[in-house]
Amino acid sequence: MLNRSGSDTASLARQPLTRDDARRAIEQLRAEIARHDELYYQQHAPVISDYDYDQLVKQLQALEAAFPEFITLDSPTQRVGGRPSEGFPSVQHRIRMMSLDNVYSPEELREWETRCRRVYDQAFDYVAELKIDGLSLSLHYTDGLLTEAVTRGDGTTGDLVTENARTIRQLPLRLAQPLAADLEVRGEVYLPLSSFRRLNAELEVEGEKPFANPRNAAAGTMKLLDARIAAGRRLAMFCYELFADGVKPFETHWETLDWLRQAGFPVNPYARQCANLDAVLAYCTEMESQREARDYDTDGVVVKVNQIRAQDELGATAKAPRWAVAYKFAPMQAQTRLRGVTWQVGRLGTLTPVAELEPVFVAGTTVARASLHNEDQIRRLDVRLGDRVIVEKSGDIIPQVVGVVAADRTADAPPIKAPVFCPGCPERQVRLVRPEGEVAWRCPETNCPTKLRQSLQHFAARTAMDIEGLGEVLVEKLVRDGLVTDVADLYALTAEQVAALERLGDKSAANLMAQIERSKTAGLERLIFALGIPDVGRRKAQLLAQHFGSVEALAQASEAELVAVRDIGPATAQGIRQWFADERHRQMVARLAAAGVVTHLDAARSDAVAQLAGKQFVLTGTLPTLTRDEATARIEAAGGRVTSAVSKKTDYVVVGDNPGSKLDKAKALGIAILDESGLLELLSP
Repeated sequence: MLNRSGSDTASLARQPLTRDDARRAIEQLRAEIARHDELYYQQHAPVISDYDYDQLVKQLQALEAAFPEFITLDSPTQRVGGRPSEGFPSVQHRIRMMSLDNVYSPEELREWETRCRRVYDQAFDYVAELKIDGLSLSLHYTDGLLTEAVTRGDGTTGDLVTENARTIRQLPLRLAQPLAADLEVRGEVYLPLSSFRRLNAELEVEGEKPFANPRNAAAGTMKLLDARIAAGRRLAMFCYELFADGVKPFETHWETLDWLRQAGFPVNPYARQCANLDAVLAYCTEMESQREARDYDTDGVVVKVNQIRAQDELGATAKAPRWAVAYKFAPMQAQTRLRGVTWQVGRLGTLTPVAELEPVFVAGTTVARASLHNEDQIRRLDVRLGDRVIVEKSGDIIPQVVGVVAADRTADAPPIKAPVFCPGCPERQVRLVRPEGEVAWRCPETNCPTKLRQSLQHFAARTAMDIEGLGEVLVEKLVRDGLVTDVADLYALTAEQVAALERLGDKSAANLMAQIERSKTAGLERLIFALGIPDVGRRKAQLLAQHFGSVEALAQASEAELVAVRDIGPATAQGIRQWFADERHRQMVARLAAAGVVTHLDAARSDAVAQLAGKQFVLTGTLPTLTRDEATARIEAAGGRVTSAVSKKTDYVVVGDNPGSKLDKAKALGIAILDESGLLELLSP
């Protein structure tokens, strides 16, 4: 890896290459950069650090500088990169949203200043701002009203995400004193670390896959088609750029930030005007030392020439402005020794390798264990037992091993091998399987004790069947003594069996039996979620319950019928079919029904669902007695769907006090309008 001074960046171009060698190297670099662009911008799943990515780009720039005849318009050096996500209307930016060049050392920052002063020889100072690790967004205000929000996309075209942007509570929806009829405000959307922790905890409880880091969570939230879910995740934003009728309206960038603050836009409070580069570097050092104290991720400092006239003179390259640069912080990493690897078995039988480390202090905490993700990642890193490894903790997430100090490896360091047999089935040899197209090994045994314990805890969780008292310790005892081999066995337990368990008595047994009995009426939605079908969280369980009305009907549904349900994609549909195709699962569901567990919607609910199935509602204004969440819950419970925008597909608009423009649009489109009493009448069985 290159050092932070970047002094070896151009070494590749200085090597004596033939034209054919150079052409092949350029093509390989472009293909590699394109792959990482796809992972970062489209899949939001980067596999290399920003620093390593930038080194690839710099290598390509160096080669193209040495062999300019190979420069093409589609080279990553000639464009910003990334494409708009699918699922939203595409909008062309009126003014291109550019990216920033990065520097990694004081020396590189001084080189940037030298280039600036070579072009603009008059006096100028700087503004330094924290570089927020989020996603860029452009906000458009027409006559002071927020009318459009567009993601950066490829810098030329982005996604129209206005409804999701409106959920960012810091943003003014209307400006009291707009500078011009057409205002554009740009900034960075992010998810606070506190919100990120809360969101991941909720996703794990609901059986959904947690986000890897706050940036991925923010990007995923902006891609949601349901703005109500986006609102619950509490996105935030810092604004930093302004255009009035297509031009920057002030003489300095600092004045721009001041106007944005006064107009009610969130501006990062740590922004600082710096008289010279020494002051900028002192600011960078100060901010890097404090990065763990803030409730949001920062990965560097953006340094900008303050004077707008100087910015205009300096101009831009095809990719980035010359008057601004990002000084990147060092990754939050540490080195330690890998003692061993533990293979953990999850609820669905997925094996996850966990690195057992010599304890090391990383980003504010002592780390003794870190994720290795899967066997493919182990091979990519070529990590071996006893290696000195690089551990990184970014965004307050689970630590992960990101590299190996190969020079410190002993000659006899053994490779890490995935187990052949499931470590969760210690008393019998269950051979692991790796389904085609997947990266993880799985235990195929339904009665794997480890899988069973986790499945029982999931089934009993508060958001599932809500069996209070059935925690980890009691589950361990029930499985150990052979009293429970699947979730249906819970309903065959007797008070005497439970009371006979270690440290249990008659009172505890009676309480548990009462909780198990009460859980029988938890309802169809909770039951479907509790079964632990792959990729079926609480929301999808609700949709499946409303659509099919019973577990029996869901079990008989074809993949085509499943895909017809809103938000159920082909992969989820295939997983549902495979789960019910297992005879043991079908028998377990039959035993649940025989035990008295409710496996269908009640008659009144079924009638309501049948009546409103597929109907779309929009809520606007304040209702007299129902909150927005309460009204939404009742509509969805009756089979309807609540959306945020009025369109030709909308069936009803429910109006309260101060309804706003949605009422006008509903009238224009001839959509049925209800007040709260009309909604309640429609919802009544």
